[in-house]
Amino acid sequence: MNNLVKITEKEFGVILDLKYFTKDNITNDIIYDKNYNFLHKKAADKLYESVKLAKEKGYKLKIFDAYRPLQCQKFLYDKFPGEYVSNPETGSIPHCRGVAVDLTLIDQNGDELEMGTDFDDFSSKAHHGVKDISIEAQKNRLILLSIMISSGWDFYRNEWWHYQLFDARKYDVI
Repeated sequence: MNNLVKITEKEFGVILDLKYFTKDNITNDIIYDKNYNFLHKKAADKLYESVKLAKEKGYKLKIFDAYRPLQCQKFLYDKFPGEYVSNPETGSIPHCRGVAVDLTLIDQNGDELEMGTDFDDFSSKAHHGVKDISIEAQKNRLILLSIMISSGWDFYRNEWWHYQLFDARKYDVI
């Protein structure tokens, strides 16, 4: 696939927990027919930087989603139209361009840090800057945010787990 790099645990030093390849996701359905653990080359380069910064701070990254096929984006949008899933007809659909990654921080034992909500929690508690989550979760979100923006990623204000390259629309839909 065009300009896509396969993200592997060994090469990137991440943990893969690709939610849409299992039923362990907000839909309770398997959405992907295979592990789509890919990112556009430019996003993969930024991920390397993020992994390095996380490691320097004593953390690792766990990836929930990266490249997303367009038909899967349509499925998710049909199920959850609105502000949390990009409309495949009009939205920037950064996952379908291979320039977005959904992730969290884990400690050296592989345990996820408290983030206040689960991945794909489509409520205001998932937004950056909310105060009605624990202080620990607020702190952990800020650590993740600092790692990702220091590595050159943009963030989506409604999802603490979602990061993408700036100007996502300049990349082709794959």
